[in-house]
Amino acid sequence: MDRHTHRQHTGPEGNPHAPAVLQHDLPTAPSAEGAIKDPVCGMTVTEQSLRHIQHEGRPYYFCSAKCLQKFNAEPKTYLQPERSVAAAAETAARTVFTCPMHPEIRQDHPGNCPKCGMSLEPVLPELEDTENPELVDFQRRFWWTLPLTAVVTLLAMLGHRLGWFDMATQSWIELVLTLPIALWAGWPFFVRGAQSIANRSPNMWTLISLGTGAAFVYSVVATAAPQVFPASFVSMGRVAVYFEAAAVIISLTLLGQILELKARSQTSAAIRSLLGLAPKTARRIAADGREEDVPLTHVHVGDLLRVRPGEKVPVDGVVVEGSSAVDESMLTGEPLPVTKRGGDKLIGATMNTSGALVMRSEHVGSATVLAQIVQLVALAHRSRAPMQRMADKVAGYFVVGVVGIALLTFFGWGFFGPQPSWIYGLINAVAVLIIACPCALGLATPMSIMVATGRGATNGVLFRDAAAIENLRKVDTLVVDKTGTLTEGRPRFEHAVGGPGFSEDEVLRLAASLDQGSEHPLAAAIVAAARDKGLTLDEPEQFDSGSGIGVRGKVAGKALALGNAALMMQLGIDVDELAEQAEALRVQGASVMHLAVDNRLAGLLAVSDPVKATTPDALASLRKAGLRVVMATGDGLTTARAVGQRLGIDEVHGEVKPGDKLALIEQLQAQGRIVAMAGDGINDAPALARADVGIAMGTGTDVAMNSAQLTLVKGDLRGIATARELSVATVANMKQNLAFAFVYNALGVPLAAGVLFPLTGWLLSPMIAALAMSLSSASVIGNALRLRHAVVRQD
Repeated sequence: MDRHTHRQHTGPEGNPHAPAVLQHDLPTAPSAEGAIKDPVCGMTVTEQSLRHIQHEGRPYYFCSAKCLQKFNAEPKTYLQPERSVAAAAETAARTVFTCPMHPEIRQDHPGNCPKCGMSLEPVLPELEDTENPELVDFQRRFWWTLPLTAVVTLLAMLGHRLGWFDMATQSWIELVLTLPIALWAGWPFFVRGAQSIANRSPNMWTLISLGTGAAFVYSVVATAAPQVFPASFVSMGRVAVYFEAAAVIISLTLLGQILELKARSQTSAAIRSLLGLAPKTARRIAADGREEDVPLTHVHVGDLLRVRPGEKVPVDGVVVEGSSAVDESMLTGEPLPVTKRGGDKLIGATMNTSGALVMRSEHVGSATVLAQIVQLVALAHRSRAPMQRMADKVAGYFVVGVVGIALLTFFGWGFFGPQPSWIYGLINAVAVLIIACPCALGLATPMSIMVATGRGATNGVLFRDAAAIENLRKVDTLVVDKTGTLTEGRPRFEHAVGGPGFSEDEVLRLAASLDQGSEHPLAAAIVAAARDKGLTLDEPEQFDSGSGIGVRGKVAGKALALGNAALMMQLGIDVDELAEQAEALRVQGASVMHLAVDNRLAGLLAVSDPVKATTPDALASLRKAGLRVVMATGDGLTTARAVGQRLGIDEVHGEVKPGDKLALIEQLQAQGRIVAMAGDGINDAPALARADVGIAMGTGTDVAMNSAQLTLVKGDLRGIATARELSVATVANMKQNLAFAFVYNALGVPLAAGVLFPLTGWLLSPMIAALAMSLSSASVIGNALRLRHAVVRQD
């Protein structure tokens, strides 16, 4: 089909996600520039368009019959742009937001989770990776108030030694400096704390807001009305204040939220990577043969599209004209490009490696295979239960208990304590809230995770979240992809088989000489192998790859044909003489090509995807650790079984689609298995996201790595054993930290409440409580740092 220089725009794509709204000016008589707009899609058309009608005495021109049909059905829709644009805006505003910790929470606007206080995020992110507005807000609050926190802390620690002010004046200075920290920087925490109480869902925000609020309010009273306190509470000319405790807690909490929000922004990277795979435009062929590059959203079902070499297939469809090798590995896992010719199906976002194709679109928008994978990944992400769910439940009871103890302390001292009893009650209640402020509890898990992820990175193991570290030690089943995971994921020449009168090297040399004119990856593997062996190649005198099942040409005056059995049959060449050897090669997992010289079979060439050198050792160590290994691949079942037999994998699933891999993971989980999935391709993304632990090869696709919770940088499965050892050590460390935090609270809270006062006369002032809180956090951090020296396997 000839290409024309005349450009013609086409109509909109008819998918349910593309609202039929007018995005351009309505068509009028030709403007000064002579431009007329299609009222349906807004494309530029001319008065020469064959598709036009008269409506209410006015002519309207259309780029395609489908746009004309839509206009005839509902002309008012396209003649009222304001209403249509408003409808589009309303549709765009219907983004659904959910909580990463509680996926059952769904609403149509941003906000905070009523259960845990975490900020909500869109179920499906936009393709553009825009910065989280809450992250920007928290960063601004943190950096603007951090200098104030530093000054307040220095004054509290060194002010009495410096002697710049009398202590009463210093209290007022600390109050002024702390006001913006408490009332502006910490305001979101107080809001979340109030929401936790209103929603009857106590969480960490409850204690943080109560603890910092109590310390701040108490200090304000001590500064503004010191006379209400007994003389015994006056030290160095003032009643002790705890502005620095409130300021430091707020700044540390802001920092923790910034780090968390940055980490959470990566969870949607997989979906954005998938959305970015589809090409932005398609080359549409009009009925009169003219071609035009149009946005992908303007492709209709049934449109003819041209796919040139090196371009991505725009949508799902069928080949109408031409033949080419299409690389489908990103979606199917098949390592070798698949030859496509008339009548063969094409998958959108796959790569056309050589040859030009004309295709007819069959599935567009949300109906494409890629769109379905996006949905699968999104659902799998949301369905995974985070490790912190149990911690939230425990924290709820902990918060209620601490608040109850603080109230009992206040009223107990108020009614039964020595005079001034209510002042004692207030001070001791504040001490309880401060010492129970969950800094140590909050740091117990994140600090262990932070150190463990750094330790893992030095060993080529990248953890993405705490759930992966916690769950990896419990995994009992490993599902592995074949291509790029067990194997290298790229074609490699194995060996040649010579027929009567031809040596192996001669078969390779002739095939490589012919393949110098081919762009096919299999041809590249053959040519590279010949050159590595130092064989002298002849330039092909003729070359033809139009058959779609092989290549033909002339080399040194000899007529050569290289391809599959179908090509040999088409040329009338008998292949029975080497049929047994060909079948043996296929059983070993190789792709077999036949070489004919002057219409006589000369030999065979085997190209395969070799197993990684480290794979056998890795599988042996995983079996020794008690893991059940299952292979699931999009490759052919014969090839999959051959590789499985070679590696000792008994359970093999071949020719599985992305949804089938996801179903396999869910089936194993339904049996009570803790499942890890290891893969490297886009077709593995849904299963990686759904597995209890998703493990991606660092040599694979970005989508796979973004979907997985664990990445093996070198693509070496032996890294799983390393990661398991680190998982065991990290979970033990986390339990130790939690024990420190709870034991600290078990001892500190009763002391702060004054339980020992009748026996010993001891009271824990809020200042000592703040110091104890800091020491407890330091102990947790120190214990977590021991993980830097954890012994893990070095491979």
